[in-house]
Amino acid sequence: MYPAVVLDLDSRRVVGWALADHLRAGLVTDALQQALTSRRPSRGLIFHSDRGSQCGSREYRALLQRDSIRQSMSARTNPYHNAWTESFIGTLKTEMLQDECLIDARDVRTELFACIDSHCNTHRRHSALGYLSPAEFEAQNLSLN
Repeated sequence: MYPAVVLDLDSRRVVGWALADHLRAGLVTDALQQALTSRRPSRGLIFHSDRGSQCGSREYRALLQRDSIRQSMSARTNPYHNAWTESFIGTLKTEMLQDECLIDARDVRTELFACIDSHCNTHRRHSALGYLSPAEFEAQNLSLN
């Protein structure tokens, strides 16, 4: 099973995610569509991704273009440009697989949902956010506006 996530780098919140048994464009397109539905970004958003063929596909680029989102991609062979996402996926896999026995795709999807929505977005603290969780950081920033 392959996860795809969309992170809001300001708050470190996972705003979209998908899971599939393939690495075709539909995987990242589903995650992006979920993010766009949950956030409804204003025009001019810059969206960064790696240079994977999924993110360069017509389907994916059309979705970005439809919502007037500018696409930014990592330089060739430079994984550091997408370090936040790579780090998050590594941590997610470590935490999800710790003491877990995942039997099938349904188990993986259920555990992924629980890990992201019940832990990462609401309880996991980030030093870059002043040791607040993404939900706490966003709530604090809303109250300041």
